[in-house]
Amino acid sequence: MPKSGYRERLSTWLERPVVQWAITFLIVVNGVILGIQASGSRVEYFGEGLNVLDQLILAVFVLEILLKLIAQGRDFFRNRWNLFDFFVVAIALVPASGPFAVLRVLRVLRVLRIISVVPRLRFIVEALLHAIPGIASIGILILIIFYVFAVVATGLYGESFPDWFGSLGRSMFTLFQIMTLESWSMGIVRPVMQVFPFAWIFFVLFILVATFTMLNLFIGVIVETMQTLHARSVESGDEPESNAEQVMHPILAKELHELRVEMQEIKHRLKDSLK
Repeated sequence: MPKSGYRERLSTWLERPVVQWAITFLIVVNGVILGIQASGSRVEYFGEGLNVLDQLILAVFVLEILLKLIAQGRDFFRNRWNLFDFFVVAIALVPASGPFAVLRVLRVLRVLRIISVVPRLRFIVEALLHAIPGIASIGILILIIFYVFAVVATGLYGESFPDWFGSLGRSMFTLFQIMTLESWSMGIVRPVMQVFPFAWIFFVLFILVATFTMLNLFIGVIVETMQTLHARSVESGDEPESNAEQVMHPILAKELHELRVEMQEIKHRLKDSLK
């Protein structure tokens, strides 16, 4: 649906870097205010002015959402990041008293709005969301590995160390602690080795499989997804400008863009001439 003139200008104005940076600044300030409000002594130090500033910033966020609704119309609700911003701001408007007062604690979600404002952060979050299927598959694999090792650990060490390996659930929890490498040597493995000298083989094998191998698989899936999304954005021409181009003078940026267009035309002409 084509936008009218004023809506087009309003949408362009909202996307201006100055406006985006101003919103980002207010989000950061609001996050600091929410942190101060979590401490009673600090609130008394700053006084009522802190709450007034918090309400003013909230009013700016509400105004931003309203302007986006006017500028984008129905298209506003087709953008997932707009829906995220709408939800976060709506939570902040919940009354401080009554049955829904507990939802006021979710005001801290306003800090997460910085993700929707900064393009690089949006890219990382989208990459994580696209990686969920692969991460879920790895999670199932880890669960199977945990189950196998927990059954073995319960059978080998359950009788001597019932607090750690007395049941399947306790064994899985202990193995999870070992996987995080939190006090695994002096806290668990060495006491077990005093009774079972060769127990280190089992635990070292578990760490190699569960910690290093699985962790690398998680990282590999996420990195591969980010590379795939980056390649798609390059092909579609939606790749965000680099930091160097963002700070570049507008005239130089325009000339660079024109140069790239000319290079693409030259490449197409060369391909046509070689056919």
